[in-house]
Amino acid sequence: MNSQAVEDYLKAIYKLQFSQPTVVTSALVEHLGVNPASATGMIKKLADSNLVSYERYHGVKLTPPGEKIALEVIRHHRLVELYLAEALNVPWDQVHDEAEKWEHVLSEDLEDRIDEILGYPTTDPHGAPIPSRDGDIEIRDTEFLPKLAEGDSAVIVEVSDHDTDLLRYLGKLQLYPQTIIRIISIAPFDQLITVRVGLSDDATNDFVIGQKVASSILVSKVKED
Repeated sequence: MNSQAVEDYLKAIYKLQFSQPTVVTSALVEHLGVNPASATGMIKKLADSNLVSYERYHGVKLTPPGEKIALEVIRHHRLVELYLAEALNVPWDQVHDEAEKWEHVLSEDLEDRIDEILGYPTTDPHGAPIPSRDGDIEIRDTEFLPKLAEGDSAVIVEVSDHDTDLLRYLGKLQLYPQTIIRIISIAPFDQLITVRVGLSDDATNDFVIGQKVASSILVSKVKED
């Protein structure tokens, strides 16, 4: 099996498992941009190698060995993203595509050197947790921004890194990880959300976003006194 393809599939399954207990083939096809026959063939090969458990018509799940490989690839990817952003000043909307190229070839020695020079970081430029060398990853209490109600305040924890144009747009709105926001209003019918950056009463920091943008942002609610 092509090792890069194996890693791409395992990483995709790991990420998709957060929204579905078992990952259906159609979800992998859409996520990876492959045809159904190729996806089915690869899933069977992964199952034969004990990297996934697979039951026809019921989807696929990572086994512990498969999850270990997925987390290692994700660790490489997110460390590289942060290195490109911090050491080379690559814009945050460009680091994902570059890291996709590096994640499969990064040696353990270079991985450790990058980790050390960055000060052993725990999150990447988009707020996603970086797995530890031992494969541990932080489980956080977060929800997607559309789950918030009018008047709620929250801290942005993570944003999706898969759409360059979206990241550029979020940057223009200053919607970076660790930014505090407040939901001012949610329009009926189309559910457009008016968001305010910061906790002040300054309405000049208000802007309106749609559901697609809002659904790319993970937040942690701020408890009100």
